[in-house]
Amino acid sequence: MAVIETKGLTKKYKDLLAVDSVSLVIEEGECFGFLGPNGAGKTSLIRMIIGVSPPNEGTVWVLGKDLKTSSRTVKAMLGVVPQLDNLDPDLTVLQNIMTFARYFDLPKGEAHRRAMEVLALFELDSKWNSRIKELSGGMTRRLILARSLINRPKILILDEPTIGLDPQARHMVWHKLRELKSQGVTELLCTQNMEEAAVLCNRVAIMHQGRILSIDSPQQLIYKYVGNEVWEIEVDSQDIDSVVKELKSNHLDFESYGNRVCVFHIEGGESTNKLATHVGRLIRRPATLEDVFFRLTGRSLTE
Repeated sequence: MAVIETKGLTKKYKDLLAVDSVSLVIEEGECFGFLGPNGAGKTSLIRMIIGVSPPNEGTVWVLGKDLKTSSRTVKAMLGVVPQLDNLDPDLTVLQNIMTFARYFDLPKGEAHRRAMEVLALFELDSKWNSRIKELSGGMTRRLILARSLINRPKILILDEPTIGLDPQARHMVWHKLRELKSQGVTELLCTQNMEEAAVLCNRVAIMHQGRILSIDSPQQLIYKYVGNEVWEIEVDSQDIDSVVKELKSNHLDFESYGNRVCVFHIEGGESTNKLATHVGRLIRRPATLEDVFFRLTGRSLTE
């Protein structure tokens, strides 16, 4: 069942077309990821989906409700993890969550019970009486995640949820997010962490210049655009033209940048065997979602 559906969603800021007629369907219980360089339109799209930024054109349905007419009802069913810290430094850990619970009209006793429950979920229950300034950056991030669950949302919006976390904390958060998904919570993930997207997402939308270029599972995106293996060849500057010429003559799929050439969709055979024997510095590695990202959006900065 579709829990989020957009049709022709468009957002303009003066002369900037931030989101260009995006239509998509997100299914119940999946983790759907948005990948793209800075300025691709990911945040603008998310802001329209959660009802904090009205679209210039198009429609959004969330849980079967038109966002234009049911914004308040929809927001009550969302949990939002913003990228930036917006906790109140003058309150304790518990007070931050209890204050947030008021937005959902939870009785005080129920709010307290849920607050301690979500703090325990992210291993913060021992810090309930600590001030925000007493927390590490990782604890602060986990507290923001815990706070987003106080209303038991059906849809969880995650904007760079593990930014600033060390590897142990990041993997703990990934485990909790997978648990929530297994319980039927739909997750929208906006991240620059390719490994995070590959680990958590059922499907990924790669965005560039306001448009969605491709949507599929991480595994299928890798297979379609890159193949199972990538050969990275480091080439001396005076040899780059001859190497490129040979790759073209062998009808190989490749991309060159600087003094490095990446060859994709390696299937073995005489042409690749020949390449491996006479080219100087060659690294063979598994293909990744990052390779797909670069192939679709390019390697140039777009800030």
